[in-house]
Amino acid sequence: MSFDENLQDAVPKMPLIGDMAPQFRASTTNGPINFPDDFAGKWVVFFSHPSDFTPVCTTEFIAFQNKIADFQSINTELLGLSVGALSSHLAWFDAIAKMPNGTNITFPLIDDMDMSIAKKYGMIHAGASNTNAVRAVFVIDAAGVVRTILYYPPVLGRSIDEIYRAVVALQTADAFGVAMPVDWMPGDDVLAPAPVNVMQLRKNKDSNPWFITYKKLAKNDIYREIQKQKTGKK
Repeated sequence: MSFDENLQDAVPKMPLIGDMAPQFRASTTNGPINFPDDFAGKWVVFFSHPSDFTPVCTTEFIAFQNKIADFQSINTELLGLSVGALSSHLAWFDAIAKMPNGTNITFPLIDDMDMSIAKKYGMIHAGASNTNAVRAVFVIDAAGVVRTILYYPPVLGRSIDEIYRAVVALQTADAFGVAMPVDWMPGDDVLAPAPVNVMQLRKNKDSNPWFITYKKLAKNDIYREIQKQKTGKK
């Protein structure tokens, strides 16, 4: 076996869409966690950021916090990670709270000084940095399955609204058995599954190709069904 093959074997395989989220224990700004067990039954937006006390990361954290009630209303928790130490995280949170447009950050931020969790999730990209994580986002569902993965470079802040939209879209797909077209927003038409037999094919009366069938789905119906999933009601 070559040196390169040995090195490749030593690097943990990052989770892909459809994989179970890798387990870990960690210290956070909200205390110790056992992931994903401590979040069982909830969706999680697990994201990394390059460094504390940086402008882009600060704007992201304020935006995440400002959106936290919306995420929680769809049974979704936020979980951050940085290679920085817990003491640095706490000092940064204190600085954010004292900013003119600042806020108290209430979601947990993981201390990952040894980069073990960041490496396990493929958050360290050597082309960007060997010591800081890139802006990775893992959307993990209530069963602990990775459903969406996003990557951004250190210079580009994420769209928190887009991350929220992705979670709503995934939950809508699960609840109604549909797919979402480009630029979909809750309340827009969704895409029904393509016909699988002649009888279904002949039911398609619109002018679109046979494999595209739009379907009305009201915004209120979406959020009502999502709330049912959150509470476990039928």
